Amino acid sequence: MARIYAAVSLSVTALAVGFLAAACDTPSTTSPDSTNTSDKGLKIGSLLPTTGDLASIGQKMVGAVPLLVETVNSCDGVNGQPVTLVEVDSQSNPRDGAQGMSKLSNLDKVAGVVGAFGSQISTAAVSIAVQNKVMLVSPGSTGPSFTEKAKKGDFKGFWARTAPPDTYQAPALAQLARKKGFKRVSTVVINNEYGVGFEKAFVPAFEKLGGTVINKNKPVRYDTKAQTFDTEASAAFAGKPDAVIAAVYPETGSLLFKSAYEKGLTEGVQILLTDGVKSDSFPGQVGKTSDGKYIISGAIGTVPGSDGKALGALNKLWKEKKGGSPGEFAPQTWDAAALLALAAQAAKDNTGVGISQKIREVANAPGEEVSDVCQGLKLLKEGKEINYQGASGNVDIDANGDVLGVYDVWTVGDDGKIKVIDKVSPQ
Repeated sequence: MARIYAAVSLSVTALAVGFLAAACDTPSTTSPDSTNTSDKGLKIGSLLPTTGDLASIGQKMVGAVPLLVETVNSCDGVNGQPVTLVEVDSQSNPRDGAQGMSKLSNLDKVAGVVGAFGSQISTAAVSIAVQNKVMLVSPGSTGPSFTEKAKKGDFKGFWARTAPPDTYQAPALAQLARKKGFKRVSTVVINNEYGVGFEKAFVPAFEKLGGTVINKNKPVRYDTKAQTFDTEASAAFAGKPDAVIAAVYPETGSLLFKSAYEKGLTEGVQILLTDGVKSDSFPGQVGKTSDGKYIISGAIGTVPGSDGKALGALNKLWKEKKGGSPGEFAPQTWDAAALLALAAQAAKDNTGVGISQKIREVANAPGEEVSDVCQGLKLLKEGKEINYQGASGNVDIDANGDVLGVYDVWTVGDDGKIKVIDKVSPQ
């Protein structure tokens, strides 16, 4: 049984001088036609952050895609041929994400891409994907603007995501804040699609529940390239709020909270966080107090949860192949890759166009519910319809490329370890 897995991990900052060299060195590169065709086998890419501000999360996600490809290839691949994977590091920024997407589309001729992670990066990548008719499935870009753009037809069906948008997570966090008894809160966010989108969704949701956002008219939004945060920390904690709601990234967010602690601002104020910093390394990045406790001990937050029928099998496979358990967003990443393979098989076509036409069909009812990707491929080869039940959830993708999902509530313990303590619904 043929098993082929070709992976290329690239630092895209070198693309300007290395594009032609990469064309020679990459074993999975196809001939330069405009699209991949069914007789060449399915080629997919990943565009995930293994360096930069999102690396602490991205490094745990990235292993899910090759694991899915290996699984698919162990059961005869897609359309009778092995799947090939090309991996690119987005480096947590839009410029490199765009360059990576251009490479995957124009040089590697992939049909679909798992990525990006980070809404600003996906914003940079998706227009390139649409132009080249490449199906882009993000496992974690949650900005609300993608929904609006999809409604306008900007993406032409070449966009979907397996993590729910912040229009769902923000109400979920608002529900959590009111459940905890907080009435007066302030917000601080990274000034990009993710942070500002979350803030704009959270404020009305919290107000609808009877709460007050005390800095509503002067929102605190920090620059993505900022290195000092004294001013932002003071503004976010001003007015003695019950809680500070933060939609931030690990590298920069850790500096902000460290600054707030050093200025004596965190005492008596609850910190509420989002998925952007749910990483085992984040408490250590923020640091410890003078008496050895973690600065953000007791912080609570929300993150897209995973409760799908395929989760148990993924956890078992991950432990066997890699040891431990999948990191945050790894189930969503697995599902994104699975949908690309299943849609190509349903279309009997290894192109982005074929995938885009069938991805909602394999993700939604009607069809036989199936959580095992190999079983799904088998049924599709037999001409049957399926309804894929993923590791992250049922991954029912709507007309705008969105899923609903569930949210885990997590907290930081005194030992700096993160644990899930509850679930919360956006409704």
